[in-house]
Amino acid sequence: MSSKRLKLLLIRGLGHSGTTMLDLALGAHPQIIGLGEAARILATPQPGDEHRGPSQLRGSHRFERRCTCGVVAAECPIWGPQLEWLRLHDQMPMQEKVLRLLKGSPHGGGAVWHVDSYQDDLEMTRLPEAMFDIRIIHLVRDVRSWVHSRARAGRKSGLRWPAMRQLARWWRVNAKFERSFRQSPYPVFHLGYEEFALQPQRSLELLSTWLSIDFQEAMLAPGQNSSSHILAGNRVRFDAERSRTIAYDGAWLGAPAPTAAHFGLLLPNVARMNRRLVYSNGLL
Repeated sequence: MSSKRLKLLLIRGLGHSGTTMLDLALGAHPQIIGLGEAARILATPQPGDEHRGPSQLRGSHRFERRCTCGVVAAECPIWGPQLEWLRLHDQMPMQEKVLRLLKGSPHGGGAVWHVDSYQDDLEMTRLPEAMFDIRIIHLVRDVRSWVHSRARAGRKSGLRWPAMRQLARWWRVNAKFERSFRQSPYPVFHLGYEEFALQPQRSLELLSTWLSIDFQEAMLAPGQNSSSHILAGNRVRFDAERSRTIAYDGAWLGAPAPTAAHFGLLLPNVARMNRRLVYSNGLL
């Protein structure tokens, strides 16, 4: 296999599982550049998407939205040229868009990994091996913690049975990712959000070894040290206090027990998946 393949690190899983923070932490390493939810920006906007972020970034919004590198999108050394090109080449296949993005990166080179953290995307996991050296991180949050977080948001929106809905979603989406990754030719690293947030140094050391790079202390202070170019992702990317260190959101632990969020562990298949995907590295 050619050593000139472009290195692409994909973070996949459910939203609200720490993907943006992991993107920032990895981006604090000199051999890793975080791109945020790049797949979401590169995907061709569909009719009715005119008021959504990716579509607006192809227009005047690129002169307004700020990148984590500190400048507006149009002036970002990675995204500026890409967004201008997308305006005229949006019908090109995703493979061509990704190739141009990585080859045009001023941080390019055989030793640099570029990170995409658009959780929902599976298209990039199918890019050809001849052109790309791809690794996949499947980041999964404990079912109790994730369901508690999303059910709380669902109740505010007036949804009926929000916890049960979110429990079903946690199972369905993670099962879909597992099936897809088993069919992928690329290596997959299973990381629990709990492992990452409660044992950040050990988690990042394991990831660094897996990527054949040296762990850097700077990765533990993402907000101060990240060199990522994130245009789309969780708002934590611009919150200096929350991104200063990697911390665990343990709000679910203060909820009266048992809750519907705990019910998932009574289901054998859910309990096994939770152990397999969240706690497989023996860090907790």
